[in-house]
Amino acid sequence: MVPSIKFYKDQQYSALKEECLQNQQQFEDPYFPATNESLFYTKSPPGIIEWKRPKDLCESPQLVVNGISSHDLNQGDLGNCWFVAACSCLALRDSQWQKVIPDWKKQDWDSKNPNNHAGIFHFRFWRFGEWTDVVIDDRLPTMNGKLLFCHSNSKEEFWSALLEKAYAKLAGCYEALDGGNAGDAIVDFTGAVAETIDIQKAKCAENKVSNVKLFMKLLKVYRRGGMISCSIHDKLNKELIANKLHGLKINHSYSVTNMQKVHLGNTAEKIFMIKMRNPWGKVEWLGPWSDSSQEWKKVGKKECKRIGVDVKNDGEFWMTFQDWCELFTNVIACRLINTSLWSIHKTWDEVILRGAWRIHEDPVWNRAGGCTNYLDTFLQNPQYVFDMTKEEDEVLISLQQRDKRIHRMEGKGMNLIIGFNIFQVELNREYRLHSFFKRVSTSDYSATRSIFLRTDLKKGRYVIIPTTLEPNEEGDFLLRVYTDRASGCREMTLDKPEVTCWNIILRYPQIVTQLHLHSARDLPKQDSSGGADPYAIIKCEFHRIRTAVFKDTLNPQFDSIVTFYRKNPILPIVIQIWNSNRFCDKLMGEVTLEESQNNPSTEQTLQLQNNGQREGETPGSITITVRSSNNLAAF
Repeated sequence: MVPSIKFYKDQQYSALKEECLQNQQQFEDPYFPATNESLFYTKSPPGIIEWKRPKDLCESPQLVVNGISSHDLNQGDLGNCWFVAACSCLALRDSQWQKVIPDWKKQDWDSKNPNNHAGIFHFRFWRFGEWTDVVIDDRLPTMNGKLLFCHSNSKEEFWSALLEKAYAKLAGCYEALDGGNAGDAIVDFTGAVAETIDIQKAKCAENKVSNVKLFMKLLKVYRRGGMISCSIHDKLNKELIANKLHGLKINHSYSVTNMQKVHLGNTAEKIFMIKMRNPWGKVEWLGPWSDSSQEWKKVGKKECKRIGVDVKNDGEFWMTFQDWCELFTNVIACRLINTSLWSIHKTWDEVILRGAWRIHEDPVWNRAGGCTNYLDTFLQNPQYVFDMTKEEDEVLISLQQRDKRIHRMEGKGMNLIIGFNIFQVELNREYRLHSFFKRVSTSDYSATRSIFLRTDLKKGRYVIIPTTLEPNEEGDFLLRVYTDRASGCREMTLDKPEVTCWNIILRYPQIVTQLHLHSARDLPKQDSSGGADPYAIIKCEFHRIRTAVFKDTLNPQFDSIVTFYRKNPILPIVIQIWNSNRFCDKLMGEVTLEESQNNPSTEQTLQLQNNGQREGETPGSITITVRSSNNLAAF
């Protein structure tokens, strides 16, 4: 079910179509006219361009002929193989392309009611967190009576050409689609999360473990409805290019259309295979396991039929995954993250937040601090806090910047170099960071539109700081966070507690105290195996913070930090150590920090009291660091 729709240029398809039918005229889009300005902004037309409607190119045009497939796409006279490769991936997923081409049967030409067609179509793209509906007319650029750009094998089929036009309208003109990233287009088609993997860096060709790991990872993406594109960049050495490419093209995008574990003969032996398509609709891999290769004799006819082996010059071909790893340099895996509660597969909790890097003269309000190379300004960037509530679990994070393609005509179409850092912070952190904490993970920094990171984190509270590489660079971004349980991810905007009428009555905080609970030692045994499952509770005024449980140990390494904004510093801070039991937890001991102990940066080892130790048993102890300040924005 498609969520609320944004109408590009406020054009609503149904209203525009109804108006055209009433006036008995064909729609002409005022925002994307049939002129050279809609085609190029630096180049000259390659010849005489004529804009023609499909009904002028064939007798019975159709939006879709015998269903949509990856073979419907052939790249035209435009360097947008990345877009065509993404369309090939889209064509494999019925549920996805029907979102991009909504109500396609109703949009199609009706041979029985030709007067019911008004020369208008609409398509939908997922742009920066919302579905955007784009209206176009069906005038298409042609030269010598043929479509100039993307086209189908069938002269009667026009979905690919019209989809390309709608995407070009979003970009400003067709030339703005010259050069790009297939992952960006797939994200625009689906709202997927794109991960770019450097195959050579992962050493998947040399390392068998890495090879299997990557294959299984991509196979899972493919089987779960995701989409995959790959390419070869020109960093390969010349000898390899000369000897092993066998028809593959450098700096060219291919769509992955199948992945299989293929049986060899009647044996139990299997090889990993990957199937791809060239957006040109021709020029295939000519090496081992190509269409007419002798290697296919090792595979039975039944197995060939199962995986779909065709000997056709249609741009589609198989390779072994090993050969693929040796030659291809980059793969973009676009995952469709499952957020549905009604699913047999893992369901993720999703948080989508919009933010911006903005320059301000006052450092307090500046939000364009650059990466950690600039320590003086880094913490001025936007900051987002979230919780991991399981003992240890994975989190998926995607950072996406706005598409700059529409600004290419102004010479400002370059992406910013972006990335993000994750810091583990206090268990009760609510206000912006003013000093550095433990960094637990860092994404790559790249001039791509999307940055993705999958990492495992222990239970606790974390802060994500998305940044540009350099300070004083402005731009909008979209942050998406996926966790197994609700993370409560949100932006931290305040530097310290606000001054309100309510907290003036109840007393405004006078001092901030940060307590770092390092470890406990020699706790009393709690079970028959001689261990315990301890956790700590820290109390201050009306606040009560609990750490994670540490299994089967008498010497837990808590490494937990909390910060209290204290209204009455005279009241003590109490630290209790408990043992986690199935039915009733047991207090193992506690220590009390009085006001006199709260000296700045004081590390202390305190004996636990009331820990129920047996006679002659050494009482347990706890090691902490306490920092206090009258500056409420100190930490």
